[in-house]
Amino acid sequence: MATSVVSSVTRMGSYEPFDVQVARGQITMHRSFCQFGANGAVGTSLETVWVGSSLYTFPASATTTTVSSSSADDVSDGTGARTVLVEGLNASYEAVSETASLNGQTGVTLTNQYLRVNKVTVLTAGSGGTSAGSIYVGTGTVNTGVPAAIINRTGSSSNESESAFYTVPAGYTAYITRFTMSSANSTAEASTRFILRIRPFGGVFGYKAIYNIPGNGIYECEAAYPLAVPEKSDIDILSLTSADSAYASTQLQVVLVANTITGTTG
Repeated sequence: MATSVVSSVTRMGSYEPFDVQVARGQITMHRSFCQFGANGAVGTSLETVWVGSSLYTFPASATTTTVSSSSADDVSDGTGARTVLVEGLNASYEAVSETASLNGQTGVTLTNQYLRVNKVTVLTAGSGGTSAGSIYVGTGTVNTGVPAAIINRTGSSSNESESAFYTVPAGYTAYITRFTMSSANSTAEASTRFILRIRPFGGVFGYKAIYNIPGNGIYECEAAYPLAVPEKSDIDILSLTSADSAYASTQLQVVLVANTITGTTG
């Protein structure tokens, strides 16, 4: 039986929330997504909320990159991850992506040169149904699956990067509509601080929000007016604890909107 996209109910004179229409892909040049991150060992010094558990450094230039795994089972005919989708930006901050077949701990050179890698996703896997190790995208010599410089990565068996950083593509504005921060601290009396930062193109990072969560807890903020982030801007979330360590996780709900719509008129 043939299938087709169901028309929005608003075309029938009824009401449907705008955000639902965006999620359904019915609003031209709008795309919604969630950028989330996790860091299982945040300490008393600032770290980026990502599985790298360190302070992330954005690459200075676009360069040749590879994709690899910490496990030899993540290979095109293996029991682990077989293919991955890499989504990022080129030297002009234009969105580029590609699907690559893995070769275990040996780096596979990607077709595009990446200035940023916003997301890494496992698309297919063998009998294990998931990646056997962590998947890395990076530059330089690959040693047992780990490149010298890591641009982005997944956790083991997570099938998706867990990185609270993102760079807005050229020609778009990102609107942050909701942010969520959560912490599970090893010491009940300790608190975990989260810092949302934005660096406009050619500028420096500025703090846009700071939250302190005592012990174990969660903080959610739904913006009355979405926070607009211009094209080519870097976004990240940092965290640190007042004592000991914490498992920190974050989530940004984002709508990406094209700055101009091209086409013919008349």
